Amino acid sequence: MARVQAKGPASEFETLSPVSWCWECRRPTRVVYHRHRRITHLHGMVRYTLVMRRCLNPACPCVQQSIPPEEEGALALPQGEFGLDVIALVGHLRFAEHRSTQEIHQTLRARDVPLAVRTVTNLVHRYEELLALQVADGRRLAFLLGLRQQERVVLAIDGLQPDQGHEVLWVLRDVLSGTVLLARSLLGAREVDLVPLLREVAEALPVPITAVVSDGQRSIRKAVATALPGVPHQLCQFHYLRQAAKPVVEADRHAGKELKKHLRGVRPIERAMDGRTDAEAEAVRGYCLAVRSALTDAGHPPQDLPGVQVQDRVQTINASLERVVEKGGPAPS
Repeated sequence: MARVQAKGPASEFETLSPVSWCWECRRPTRVVYHRHRRITHLHGMVRYTLVMRRCLNPACPCVQQSIPPEEEGALALPQGEFGLDVIALVGHLRFAEHRSTQEIHQTLRARDVPLAVRTVTNLVHRYEELLALQVADGRRLAFLLGLRQQERVVLAIDGLQPDQGHEVLWVLRDVLSGTVLLARSLLGAREVDLVPLLREVAEALPVPITAVVSDGQRSIRKAVATALPGVPHQLCQFHYLRQAAKPVVEADRHAGKELKKHLRGVRPIERAMDGRTDAEAEAVRGYCLAVRSALTDAGHPPQDLPGVQVQDRVQTINASLERVVEKGGPAPS
């Protein structure tokens, strides 16, 4: 049955970009186009802008192949409408708490996840497929990697935990091809839990693992060092950026806090305009709304610093007031 209602608007917007160099020849790549994708997570619907790059080196085996952002595979399954966090929660409710389809549907609807009852059944199937995706059959991986003529694998590992106390769904995938190599639900995220997963993948792959990408979790770093000695391990670019920008973010937070102290008192000005419908009152309300919007925007650090955003918006508002004065209007207080 086709959808009879349109999807709701996205609550968040994010832009994902791949690395700026080719994984094969290590030469710079070029942005060729952008792709858009909407994924429903537990915290709401996010509209992702995916930056697609291509290698232009004629001697590279990946020439003219579109390179998507590496983070896309950790958000949802290919062509999937719901994020892996939703699938992990559905699997936990079904197999750990033995909830029925109707009960799972009610739980997700209570968390403002828009979906039909039939969709819950489909998500349960996706969860079962992920758990059943074992690397014991090396012929399957050899076939998938052989189709792309790959000679190596860049392994990405990440864990998804729907809620505190739930099982962690660990997903290991190949960054170059996007192939999910292993997905398994574990009770924890200790080194002793992750080492067998990494060794199982390494033994089943027909090609060597030349690099590993993950976040900065200590247990993951120690597990990679134990299971894959000598393999370069790089942290996610976002985590690198967040750690490097931490002093800047703290300074911006302090500066934004001090700046907002000088912008309080908007509400009394708005109350003074109650009952007035003249043009001056409407203009004052518009400026008060602009100031209120500048104060409540939290930004998305470290890419978009909230303090810098407040400063830019205040300067814009102040420039507008100065233009009013230049045109003969009343001077701002």
